[in-house]
Amino acid sequence: LEDLQDTFDFCFKVHYQPGEDRTSDPQYAQQVQALQAKLQILDRQRREVLAQMQQLLGRSETLQDFLQQELGAWRERQQHACLGATVDTRLRPLETWFTELGQGLFQLLQLLRALGDLRQKVTYERDPLKAETPLLEQRLRELLIYLLQSAFVVEQQPSMPNACKRPLVLRTASKFSVRARLLVCLHDRNHRMEAKIHIDRSGPPGFRKFNILTSNSKTLLAGDSPQDGLVCDFQYLTLKEQKDSRSGKGSKGAGEGPLVVTEELHLITFTLAYAYCGLELELETSTLPFVIISNNNQLSSAWASILWFNMLSTNPK
Repeated sequence: LEDLQDTFDFCFKVHYQPGEDRTSDPQYAQQVQALQAKLQILDRQRREVLAQMQQLLGRSETLQDFLQQELGAWRERQQHACLGATVDTRLRPLETWFTELGQGLFQLLQLLRALGDLRQKVTYERDPLKAETPLLEQRLRELLIYLLQSAFVVEQQPSMPNACKRPLVLRTASKFSVRARLLVCLHDRNHRMEAKIHIDRSGPPGFRKFNILTSNSKTLLAGDSPQDGLVCDFQYLTLKEQKDSRSGKGSKGAGEGPLVVTEELHLITFTLAYAYCGLELELETSTLPFVIISNNNQLSSAWASILWFNMLSTNPK
């Protein structure tokens, strides 16, 4: 397409001379006719390229629908695994598929930008690039944003070491870990990708409030090999309850809120500043709800709350 355009542009500048009356010159008329033929070929090729991109975007949308189904099935398996089921929760296949689709979409984005550059050099009346490329780019960006937002997942739910294989029950002042992964393994090495964690970003009023001790932010780094993926691994975290400044003599105790301690469900939210190929956005994902206890006597009641939630709901929020 670029070669065709350069040829047309050169011939146009050499042969076409507006403002001069050369209608009686048969050679000039022939040259103008040849120019029009070249422009028609150029126009047809531009339309073909755009039609191919439309087709590829349609296929990408279909593929993305399949990926969302696979991701939904993985989330269900992870939920069952948290309750003790022996299911496969590996993310490698999903990571491969998400990355391949992401690569294809980013490549299309670069092609669209290249088409935009071509239009800057040569344009004409009813130029399809002028009308269609902005719409294609908008559709492509929406696809990419949706893919990236769904590709940010919690790989390891909050759990304490040696927690009797029962994640999602945390004890104050005890260490726990949680890990998120970006399934699209594409990133700009010149851009610092920072992941942050927040507890109960928009929690129900009346619940106890907690602070995460130790670092609540981490730079997301790719490992030395592509197999390592893009992971933000938070380890050795601890929770400390915020003291209510208004509490004094005669105030309500911690267990006298809207729910008893072992029925309060909390969430950790990850946010990630992502940038690649000129696309910048904030990604967000949340853990499954978990219970925070202060002593081991509360463990069985807390585990009952986790069982109830996970058997009755698929939406963490």
